[in-house]
Amino acid sequence: MTLPGAPSLARVRGALQLDGHALDDLARRYGTPLYVYSRPSMLRALAAYQRALQGRRHLICYAMKANANLAVLQALAAAGCGFDIVSGGELERVLAAGGQAGRIVFSGVGKTRAEMRQALLAGVRCFNVESLAELDTLDAVAREQGCRAPVSLRVNPDVDAGTHPYIATGLKANKFGIAHDQALHAYRHAASLPGLRVLGIDCHIGSQIVQVAPYLDALDRLLDLVEAVEASGIPLQHVDVGGGLGIAYGSEQPPDATELVAALLARLDARGHGARELLLEPGRSLVGNAGVLVTEVLVPKPGVHKNFCVVDAAMNDLLRPALYEAWMAIEPCVERAGPAPTWDVVGPVCESGDWLGRDRALAVQPGDHLAVLSAGAYGMAMASNYNSRPRAAEVMVDADGVHLVREREQPGRLFEGEHLLPGPP
Repeated sequence: MTLPGAPSLARVRGALQLDGHALDDLARRYGTPLYVYSRPSMLRALAAYQRALQGRRHLICYAMKANANLAVLQALAAAGCGFDIVSGGELERVLAAGGQAGRIVFSGVGKTRAEMRQALLAGVRCFNVESLAELDTLDAVAREQGCRAPVSLRVNPDVDAGTHPYIATGLKANKFGIAHDQALHAYRHAASLPGLRVLGIDCHIGSQIVQVAPYLDALDRLLDLVEAVEASGIPLQHVDVGGGLGIAYGSEQPPDATELVAALLARLDARGHGARELLLEPGRSLVGNAGVLVTEVLVPKPGVHKNFCVVDAAMNDLLRPALYEAWMAIEPCVERAGPAPTWDVVGPVCESGDWLGRDRALAVQPGDHLAVLSAGAYGMAMASNYNSRPRAAEVMVDADGVHLVREREQPGRLFEGEHLLPGPP
């Protein structure tokens, strides 16, 4: 059987290992729920983009909303990666992890004035601006700071990425970007504002995209605009095609980074834009298959219509199944002989939507450990404290060993910032 995340993930004498580290052993050492990440897997994924772009003007900006752990950011920054951020908090994380402000693009449809000031003071490479109102606000903030804000306009190309509606971002019905037919007017407006310096154009059409064609459709629409904008006297330095490349959770067969980049570069060359700098914002494709969530079986609960395998990880630890009805592979950390009934793998949260996997054939007993695969993206990043549940610990594995990169939260820390009312109850 091929496991998502291979070659980092493999079975050795029945035990599931990530980069040679047995997940069952890690669960017993650090407790569960536990996120485990492979640094070599992340760096291999990044290197695939870097090799494909070698010799071309480019910047790879990791979309850190996928996984913002400081050690993840540190590893990618050390390997030469830039960053795509969507908040002031993400900016602070990148800088704390050793990332360079000059290699950061600031995306997001709702930046506050405080975040704009913070990013200008830090010296980010550019703001990906999403509306005329944002242009005006950023212009005012930049002039207050006595500087010019570097901007790229995010255009909504109205391209269907063929993905889940919640993670499609490039259609007319989505909240993101400036409509394609309004973009030329927006560029002229941006160029007229003294507090702005126009650098480029960008788009983002969605997440978990498993075909190349939508990217090429979006790129063609961007290049149409590039030619119109430059014909009006506004030069553009870069084209940013966003991210969103999918990974294999199960039967999906997304293109790899090499195939995607080759197609994009060929289209740029064919249309006479081969010398233009290309920006990419991969997220899930760098970290998704590099991580697993390990959980302990609490109660196998046979039922009349359904069998439930209750585990100690829940929707607050991994929201994707409940939010998107996402399918993620679930494997025993140590294979057990005997019958494997069909179970719904569910958590202890008081919601019927609290499930990690449905209809899974598993031979399990209380105390066994299961691994939810391909959990490196949008796992811990979307975790919460619902039901006052502490968030999981995180470890990273590599050739140097096992590194605890986030301690497990303690219940008392969850209400440190809260205050009881004065006086007697």
